[in-house]
Amino acid sequence: MTKSKALLMIMALSYFTAIANSQVKNIFLLAGQSNMSGLGGVVKNKWDGIVPPECSPNPAILKLDANLQWVEATEPLHADIDVNVTCGIGPGMPFANSLLNKTSTCLGIVGLVPCAMAGNKISEWQKGTFLYNQLVMRAKASIVQEYGVIRAMLWYQGESDTMSQNDANSYKEKMQQFFTDLRNDVGIPQLLIIQVALASGGKHYTEIVREAQLNPDLANVVTVDAKGLQLQKDNLHLTASSQVLLGHMMVDAFLETILTTTSSIDC
Repeated sequence: MTKSKALLMIMALSYFTAIANSQVKNIFLLAGQSNMSGLGGVVKNKWDGIVPPECSPNPAILKLDANLQWVEATEPLHADIDVNVTCGIGPGMPFANSLLNKTSTCLGIVGLVPCAMAGNKISEWQKGTFLYNQLVMRAKASIVQEYGVIRAMLWYQGESDTMSQNDANSYKEKMQQFFTDLRNDVGIPQLLIIQVALASGGKHYTEIVREAQLNPDLANVVTVDAKGLQLQKDNLHLTASSQVLLGHMMVDAFLETILTTTSSIDC
């Protein structure tokens, strides 16, 4: 390849990257633990490689990768973020595809910011922790140079807090503090948070955590209930088909909320 052709390729890449960046309008943070990063289709630490149609790539769906670059989103969405587990299908891609379908694609570009990590407690998301700092850093990076607007955070976490009564009893207070601190630190006091009430957890204390999630007692926090969605054989992680359903449920919650609040989407 000649130097002139190489230069042209670099210029073209920069041009299309700039276009992608400039079109990112609607940004969604994805945080929590393994059911958010997504283990749908993962059996014995191997992903089956099956991508449901609802999770297909779309040029209008980007993700902020581990290097803080906007790239076209593909499954497994969290593969370069939650690197200590084998990721599969999560709710992020079906959420984005469903959102575009239900808004007749008037949104333009949807930007997903994966931040979930498997196996963490709510205490590991408190202000000053590694996970919290990463979430805030990635959130701010996603809107640098005003390329987009953070519309909501999708939050699915809590299974690790169901194993101990102390953890379960303190869950609500820590959840509220986390949401409040995050809103302050990203500069969006009324940031919409769509959280998932657990579908699974420990034997004794799951309902305590679910009660906190179903009754968050904070403005602009909406809960989608995953109870009853099909689980994998480990009785902990959602199947790929359940993750697709959850993505649709979260879109419905998002659209219903913005229709009844001051939040809006400009098409």
